[in-house]
Amino acid sequence: MIVCVCHNVSEKKIQRAYDAGMTTFAAIRDNLEVGTCCGKCAGCARQVLRECAQQPAPQSGLQLLLHKLQMPSEAMPA
Repeated sequence: MIVCVCHNVSEKKIQRAYDAGMTTFAAIRDNLEVGTCCGKCAGCARQVLRECAQQPAPQSGLQLLLHKLQMPSEAMPA
């Protein structure tokens, strides 16, 4: 779903930004320009951020591979 029509920012873009470390509305605003034109999307963007914060953190590619192999991460060489 498009959250910010003025800058064509979707929920997925906000999710990717959140996963990349932009966990505040200010960071999203500064990087994606959400809420900087007409401002009508700010409430929805904040809600999307709250939903992102409630989801489990994404796993790295190595963590996913180890999980698939059923191999504890402690067994990996340093």
